[in-house]
Amino acid sequence: MNILIVRLGSLGDIIHAIPAAAAIRRAYPEATIDWLVDVRHDDLLELVPSIDSRVAVNTSGVGAIVEAVRHLRRRNYDIAIDLQGLLKSAVLARLSGATRVVGFPAPLLRERAARLFYTEVQGDPTARHVIDKNLSILQAVGIRVPDVEFPLVDRKPEIVTAVRTRLGIGSVDRFAIINPSAAWPNKRWPPVYYAEVARGLAKRYRMRSIVLWGPGEEGIAQNVVSASDGTAAVSPATTIADLVSLTKAAALMISGDTGPLHVAGAVGTPLIGMFGPTDPKRNGPWADDDLTVSRFHTCVCHYQRRCRIAGWCLLDISPREVMELVERRLTASGAHA
Repeated sequence: MNILIVRLGSLGDIIHAIPAAAAIRRAYPEATIDWLVDVRHDDLLELVPSIDSRVAVNTSGVGAIVEAVRHLRRRNYDIAIDLQGLLKSAVLARLSGATRVVGFPAPLLRERAARLFYTEVQGDPTARHVIDKNLSILQAVGIRVPDVEFPLVDRKPEIVTAVRTRLGIGSVDRFAIINPSAAWPNKRWPPVYYAEVARGLAKRYRMRSIVLWGPGEEGIAQNVVSASDGTAAVSPATTIADLVSLTKAAALMISGDTGPLHVAGAVGTPLIGMFGPTDPKRNGPWADDDLTVSRFHTCVCHYQRRCRIAGWCLLDISPREVMELVERRLTASGAHA
């Protein structure tokens, strides 16, 4: 059986789709499983052993799309599964030439016009979490109650050594990860709040913090460190492979709803997540022990990149509230001081 998974982006959404690929691999170990992905996220899929090959496409370039479609059609897919639910992902799934093109039913689609390009639909409209939603579509290939697994290869252990050196800690000392950045401005908690948490972690748990940053975000990380009274340090620049290895080694991660949070959750890092415009029940951490503080119920800008009112809802979350969750989470993980 030749199977194509279509999930172009984003980073967190691709993480949430990995259990579907893992479930297909378990059910059909001899199948060929390919994944169509936006070129910006191809490096993450290099770390996913459940798939055989990646087809990376620049969806903003017509020539690149044409070339990708030509490649897909040569693969002779029996089924293409669209896990994105957008018009462009549905069109690409159909253009792959797959005999069957499966997508979600209308209530689960982000763009209803996508339904026109499927040969059939599958999926549970009552599924609460995105992971459940993705797994429910696998009934189309006879998979009904799959386990949830996130197979990711740990390839960059040297980043952990570099971070420990930067923090001035030993090889067995615990450290936390603080991730203050996010692509959506209204998902960002103030740097001074993160700094207060870093001070609290050092005082209460003797745990120093490394502060992540992405392209154009190093200044945000530096603001956290500058206000942390020496309890935090700015991370080296990191690739996705670095991020997987680094989060796997951390004792705790504190972050808003953004890709690195979901990478950490996938490798089992204890998490504290802060949610405003997005629903943690739908998009939050998967593990039962992970904790979130949410203002989704009072937020007036659900799933919008920018807040429509003065300030943003995350301002209402206090460092003390986050530290209370840290206490609960570290106790649950057996890592309490």
